[in-house]
Amino acid sequence: MPLWTINKDLQAFILANEKADERNLVLKHAVLHGVPSSIVANQISGRRKARAKIPTFYQNADILYPPSIHVEQCSSELTAKFKAKIISGILAKASINISGELKKGVDLTGGFGVDTFFISQACDQLDYVEPNKGLMEMVRHNHDVLGATHIRHHAMNAETFLSASDQKFDFAFIDPSRRNNTQKVFRLTECQPDVVRLLPSILEKADWVLVKASPLLDLHQGVIELKKVEKIFVVAVDHECREVLLLCSREGVAEPTVMGINLSSRIPGNQAGVEKFSYTFEEENNARSVFSDPLTYLYEPHSWILKAGAFKVIGRRYGLSKLQVNTHLYTSDQLDETFPGRIFKIEDLKPDPSRFKTIFPEGKANVFVRNYPLRPEQLKKKLKIGDGGEKYLIGFSGAKEKFLVAATRVR
Repeated sequence: MPLWTINKDLQAFILANEKADERNLVLKHAVLHGVPSSIVANQISGRRKARAKIPTFYQNADILYPPSIHVEQCSSELTAKFKAKIISGILAKASINISGELKKGVDLTGGFGVDTFFISQACDQLDYVEPNKGLMEMVRHNHDVLGATHIRHHAMNAETFLSASDQKFDFAFIDPSRRNNTQKVFRLTECQPDVVRLLPSILEKADWVLVKASPLLDLHQGVIELKKVEKIFVVAVDHECREVLLLCSREGVAEPTVMGINLSSRIPGNQAGVEKFSYTFEEENNARSVFSDPLTYLYEPHSWILKAGAFKVIGRRYGLSKLQVNTHLYTSDQLDETFPGRIFKIEDLKPDPSRFKTIFPEGKANVFVRNYPLRPEQLKKKLKIGDGGEKYLIGFSGAKEKFLVAATRVR
């Protein structure tokens, strides 16, 4: 526990002032209910951030919050539960061969302990490893008040834990810091700890390793560096890419599966709110795109599918033509509403600027471009139209020329 504790009066004050400007509290008070006001302000700020991000923590008034950077960098509850689902799948397969044994895991980069808590629900025993002793003590308190008494807490770094432990684990989870001094980094070898260097040591202790990486990670580079990757998960929430997960095993596979996953925050826990798209690098390499000028409909894949690298496979799966190698828009004369992304119907191909008042009677359009020489702001300024309305103005490059089309959104 920290040197200070939340007494009942302070707890009531934090709950009552949840929406208050915590900066004003610090200016007005040096101490609140026996605790420095800066610490109280941090609790109010942390609780407010947890409301949407980690509702299970938010709903427990006894949770303690560390400095804001730890809350900002931790996983959301939605993505943490998805990791737990991956782990549950691993352990379910293992139980076919080994029954009656405790299922054990380790989180080698514990941090605020959000991933730890939810992953722990998939196993019988979990070790939490965190070199910051003060943070570790706070997280142990939180896990205790949440009832996760099967988590064991260690104030040490991942390397020390692996060297000192003689245990064998069913799985390990590692989320290396993507900050090197003050700079953000994306390559796995630049993170702390260096998961590429550490992976052989982890696999000596654990059958499976789940690595959390930056959404900006080059997937091919990640596979080359880790070598033992079986599956890659590109995880989005409400179509915004949040993280990349690489599942490694001792054996590895020649060709990992890449799976794009979109989780819906509006339908938490409901599998109907999950969208998926999977493929292999080999499948993408062997796919051949058919090219065409714009036809009746334009298709734009969700960003998480493009992040997963399914540039050719997506067109082949849905029978669509591609507009140009580097223009990730697709087209067809037939409407396919099962397509995972936005769909537009072209109303006017190469509209004459003199007719814009007729095409966009409100003087507005939703403007976006893909592989086009002008940015949306430049187009709006050049064409003297505002932002908004019902219709779309889309600029893109085809195989032989540039296109600017007026369209309506179908889905």
